[in-house]
Amino acid sequence: MAQQGVLLDQDQFCCSVCLDLLKEPVTIPCGHSYCRSCIEDCWDQDVLKGVYSCPQCRQTFTPRPILRKNNMLAEVVEKLKKTGLQAAPPPALCNTGPGDVECDFCTGTRKKKAIMSCLACLASYCETHLQPHYESPAFKKHKLVKATGQLQEKICSHHDKLLEVYCRTDQQCICYLCTMDEHKGHDTVSAAAERTEKQRQLGMSQQKVQQRFQEREKELKELQQAVESLKHSAQSAVEDSDQIFTELIRSIERRRSEVKELIRAQEKAQVSQAEGLLEQLEQEIAELRKRSTELEQLSHTEDHIHFLQSYQSLSSISVSSDLPSIVVRPLQYFGDVSKTVSELREKLEDFLKGEWTKISTTVNIVDVVLPPEPKTREQLIQCESLYCEITNSLFLLPLLTIPLEIYSNSRSNQRLGIYLTPHISLI
Repeated sequence: MAQQGVLLDQDQFCCSVCLDLLKEPVTIPCGHSYCRSCIEDCWDQDVLKGVYSCPQCRQTFTPRPILRKNNMLAEVVEKLKKTGLQAAPPPALCNTGPGDVECDFCTGTRKKKAIMSCLACLASYCETHLQPHYESPAFKKHKLVKATGQLQEKICSHHDKLLEVYCRTDQQCICYLCTMDEHKGHDTVSAAAERTEKQRQLGMSQQKVQQRFQEREKELKELQQAVESLKHSAQSAVEDSDQIFTELIRSIERRRSEVKELIRAQEKAQVSQAEGLLEQLEQEIAELRKRSTELEQLSHTEDHIHFLQSYQSLSSISVSSDLPSIVVRPLQYFGDVSKTVSELREKLEDFLKGEWTKISTTVNIVDVVLPPEPKTREQLIQCESLYCEITNSLFLLPLLTIPLEIYSNSRSNQRLGIYLTPHISLI
């Protein structure tokens, strides 16, 4: 009994990490004790840096606790070592943990971990209680498997016998008594024979899966390459289109400047000519006004000699007829130019509308891979919904004619400075 008490004390002073007697024991804030090196290794490998937990109760600590040696535990461990019990049992003989199978032959509340299960005995054994299966001839034919907690699933629920036969008729595992009872006359084989057949079918399935996997992996790479090529092609198309439209806009700007300069030059020439005529007309009007005044004064003089002498000098100055007659046109001098530019805008809009249809059609035919044909009603509905979304998105794209519609207002023409000439090519 005293020896059992020492064993109990030894279990209580084992580190739950290394399962050995505590070495340089330290106690953390939650009260559990560990070897200093064991708890430091656990915390050093902690994924959540800055948060440290107890391996047993999972209580967390922040910041990392400072470890101090537990002198009382150290003294007790030293006394246990002096008794000759240097270490705890090996891991195979230790108590069970979560997910372990208990030994069916261990007594007491602290059963040890089972390492093997016997399909004949329908029990699980720890290393100690498994020895008879290795040493006694009576157990030589018993089949041992890795310890499992599902032994009851290998027992027939009707006859409490081991399931060793497979019924192909009912597609289930049965015992030998079932072949003489409810499965009598059915197509039955041994579980090992059926396993061989199923293993062969499994191998064929694995080959098909592997082949399908390789095909899909190849398709995946091809699709990835196609997507990358599509992205590069789209980027090149965007850059090329942007450059072309930029050149088109520059061409229009050049034509606008040329029309503006042409109009200003014509305006300057006509204004200069008109100003010259205005100056001559003003001089002639001044002379005519002066002569009219003198003639008026002469017509009222009473001195006959003065009248005759003055009349001779005044009558010799005749009215100049060098200046041609001036015809002033209506006020709409450049109205025809505005009309012609407006007609050009309309023609350009119609042309762009037609070309936009070609461009959008060309863009829509670009694809990476043909989608699989829908096989179910749900897939057909999804395809129709996707087609509607794509179609609606295309109709919502900005039209090339929108910028030209801004130019329809004459004030917008003046504000933006957009002028077009009908007799000059835009490209």
